[in-house]
Amino acid sequence: MAFGVTSLTFIALFSPFLAALLAPPLVGRLGVKAAWLLALIPAFAFVHFLGFLPEIAAGEVVTGGYVWVPSFNLSFSWFIDGLSLTFALLITGIGTLIVLYAGGYMAGHPQQGRFLAFLFLFMGAMLGVVVSDSLMMLFVYWELTSITSFLLIGFDHEREASRRAALQALVVTGGGGLALLAGLIFIWNMSGTTQLSLLVHGGDVLRQSPFYFAALLLVLGGAFTKSAQFPFHFWLPNAMEAPTPVSAYLHSATMVKAGVYLLMRLNPVLGDTAAWQILLPFFGGLTMLIGALMAIRQTDLKLMLAYTTVSSLGLLVMLIGFGSEHALEAAVLYLVAHSLFKGALFMIAGIIDHETGTRDVCQLGGLRKAMPITFVAALAAALSMAGLPPFLGFLAKEEIYYALAHANPRAILFTGVAVIGNALMLAIALAVGLKPFIGITPRTPKMAHEAPVLLWLGPAVLALSGLLAAVFSSSFHSAVSTPMATAIADEPRMVDISLVPHVGVPLALSLFTIGLGIMIFTMLGTARSLMDRTLRAIGPGPDKVFDTFISALVRISFVLTRVLQPGRLEFYITATCAMIALALLVPLFV
Repeated sequence: MAFGVTSLTFIALFSPFLAALLAPPLVGRLGVKAAWLLALIPAFAFVHFLGFLPEIAAGEVVTGGYVWVPSFNLSFSWFIDGLSLTFALLITGIGTLIVLYAGGYMAGHPQQGRFLAFLFLFMGAMLGVVVSDSLMMLFVYWELTSITSFLLIGFDHEREASRRAALQALVVTGGGGLALLAGLIFIWNMSGTTQLSLLVHGGDVLRQSPFYFAALLLVLGGAFTKSAQFPFHFWLPNAMEAPTPVSAYLHSATMVKAGVYLLMRLNPVLGDTAAWQILLPFFGGLTMLIGALMAIRQTDLKLMLAYTTVSSLGLLVMLIGFGSEHALEAAVLYLVAHSLFKGALFMIAGIIDHETGTRDVCQLGGLRKAMPITFVAALAAALSMAGLPPFLGFLAKEEIYYALAHANPRAILFTGVAVIGNALMLAIALAVGLKPFIGITPRTPKMAHEAPVLLWLGPAVLALSGLLAAVFSSSFHSAVSTPMATAIADEPRMVDISLVPHVGVPLALSLFTIGLGIMIFTMLGTARSLMDRTLRAIGPGPDKVFDTFISALVRISFVLTRVLQPGRLEFYITATCAMIALALLVPLFV
């Protein structure tokens, strides 16, 4: 690569951190107008990465970087192929819209500058995760996403619920990060390489190692906690305590997909084994059902979307591990479609809350006349989430059924899981994107009116993108879907699904899903009551287990501190001398 391109890539990767420094003073001086200026920084990164599309579509990869610690073979280096480029475009593209949205949503907030600084820090960390070539740099950025998400989730730190949600997310994802570190060390020792660009072409070097299963479990520990897979799913809905721009960015399009990215990235060297094809579909399918069923119980728009995000992440993990010919292509399409429609719907939930004063779907209705632009964007995003044409979500759903629908018991089981989960998500999509805008307008805390352009611009662009990607599917596949699927499979893969559906079983399954989803939507109140009674009968879930664990940990720490720190000097001297004696004598005997 030319020096200029390398330098520009370096600048693009570090530009969010520069924006984090500039955000507080600019907001203090310019107020709401600062959002337009700050959004130029991720927009620059987006345009820069967009320039790699022709090269990546032609089958090339982009690498570069700088030596960091040569004695340990560590470097600050990047590896951009179809997978990492797609994620980089989502992070910077949606990030640009989120910065504008946050400028309108947080207008007048005394800490808006601090909030945008945290948002940019997260953006830089997430960008580092998906383009890092070095295993060590991937881990550093991975943990930085946990730290910055802690700051964003706990932004309203005066509220106990925000503090609890932030701590819970940090403990769960941070603990998973430690497991990932151990897994990466295993991979380093098993393969002898620290560069992902070399590792993904390593063939069976990891699968043939006696430590393969240990490395797999550790990597899954990191991926499952970050991407909210059962039984670690509970932290994501609780993270809805964060301001809505955080939910729309971190918890739909970026951070929660870091685990999915890791599984996709390591698929060429960890996938295609019995353990991979058992663990991922099992936990992914279970997560999909749990998330969709829990979403039915909710009435808060953000919680409904949060639980369907859990469900969608489960679907992605299930597809990655399923092992059929077209499962990876289906995962690629659904990942992009989900980022577009869920980011839009989260922002729309924030608009509704901002303009009406409530997110309770039971108190909303008839908003389409007062909020026509928001209604059109919401309907388009909801139709994509429901898997209806002519949106990218429809192409993804068709490809999912085409990949899963086979005549063996395993395929039939997971096809059934996908149908039930998609039908439930269709019902939630209509409840979030349609119900608040139709019917009679109830009395809400605030008189509804159309949101300012900073708020509706983001969801409108994302909804339109989902439409254009489906209508011009051939161009979209050649630029995005095919290179991404090829990178995940480490072999040429062609994605060619269009708005003309797969005739046969996949189309029949789609029609059945639509019918079942509409039926659930018409009986949503009954289904909500049934789920509520069922969950109450089951009893406490993982969320309560987490509270019990933290309480026990605090009590054990208190007792241990009282034993080890009694405040007596002679105890400290005795303990120190005993440890020195053991350190000197034990090796002699051993």
